[in-house]
Amino acid sequence: MKLLHTSDWHLGRAFHRVNMLGAQADFVDHLIATVRERAVDAVVVSGDVYDRAVPPLAAVELFDDTLHRLADLSVPTVMISGNHDSARRLGVGAGLIDRAGIHLRTEPSVCGTPVVIPDAFGDVAFYGLPYLEPALVKAEFGVEKAGHEAVLAAAMERVRADLADRPPGTRSVVLAHAFVTGGEASDSERDITVGGVAAVPAGVFDGVDYVALGHLHGAQTITGRVRYSGSPLPYSFSEADHRKTMWLVELDAEGTVTAERVDCPVERELARIRGALEDLLADPELTRHEQAWVEATLTDPVRPADPMARFTERFPHTLSLVFDPDRSPDDPDVSYARRLAGRSDQEIADDFVAHVRGAGPDEDEQAVLQEAFDAVRADAVVREVTP
Repeated sequence: MKLLHTSDWHLGRAFHRVNMLGAQADFVDHLIATVRERAVDAVVVSGDVYDRAVPPLAAVELFDDTLHRLADLSVPTVMISGNHDSARRLGVGAGLIDRAGIHLRTEPSVCGTPVVIPDAFGDVAFYGLPYLEPALVKAEFGVEKAGHEAVLAAAMERVRADLADRPPGTRSVVLAHAFVTGGEASDSERDITVGGVAAVPAGVFDGVDYVALGHLHGAQTITGRVRYSGSPLPYSFSEADHRKTMWLVELDAEGTVTAERVDCPVERELARIRGALEDLLADPELTRHEQAWVEATLTDPVRPADPMARFTERFPHTLSLVFDPDRSPDDPDVSYARRLAGRSDQEIADDFVAHVRGAGPDEDEQAVLQEAFDAVRADAVVREVTP
């Protein structure tokens, strides 16, 4: 069976101030063409179809058009909701859409109920594990402690139990939206840290033939059977070095996996450049970036006059201009944002407590702070999807 694995479309998202809907429509054209030209047997979309719970109308229309085009190809498609999607909204009409061969899996309760697609060698069972917000699904899975590893492990127990009852030789594919240990993040993914832990071990998914992951925006291989497709388009300059692709995966009769990367169309290259303004404007090595989307960091000791106007004369597609003078880390003028870069909310809170009272929080106090951060994040998820 030949599968096309993609995820993280983020329909409706902009890249800085640039509307990406046209580029997203081009990707859908490419997806449909790939399905047709490469004789794909099934499409899997591993979450974050939309960029937010209530997407703009134009994004909904593009998704609707995509569903119709996939259904017209008579190629089964399995989709799950991600942490950016509203599972309830994305799942509206799922039962009816299912009849057209488009299988939306947005409810945690159906993790152990697969979409079964046959090929010449027998059945392939596709299990859709939508994004599982631990605080909201721990009762469903009967886990005491709300954490990503606990709820995913419980979901996978249901998968393995169902698979054990199927005929010998049944192959299996799991779709999941999670941060798996070994994955490399970028700046454009929403934080899903719970209890100070974001990542789950790949071993959680043992016992299945292929795991089609979503959430991280860079295509990457965790193991030969566990892969991220990444997003088809870049959504932050941290993705400047990404090669945007989908995975074309083949499962043979024994469930052995072979995978090929299929490149996605590139609207415009990304470039991150750094230096003094005059140097950047004169550097002949930067000619290759003149038509790219550019993020420029200026290191001049004093902010230049009209830097954006001057910079866009050479680099007309500059989207971000950052002023970051070269200074030592202990310089008192180093920006607050720069000092906090790469630090978690918990670490920042710990430092604040230490600054106020002269000593950092003890173990019990750290637990209280982490519970507060988790509760705020879970509450934000609920408020985002509640009408």
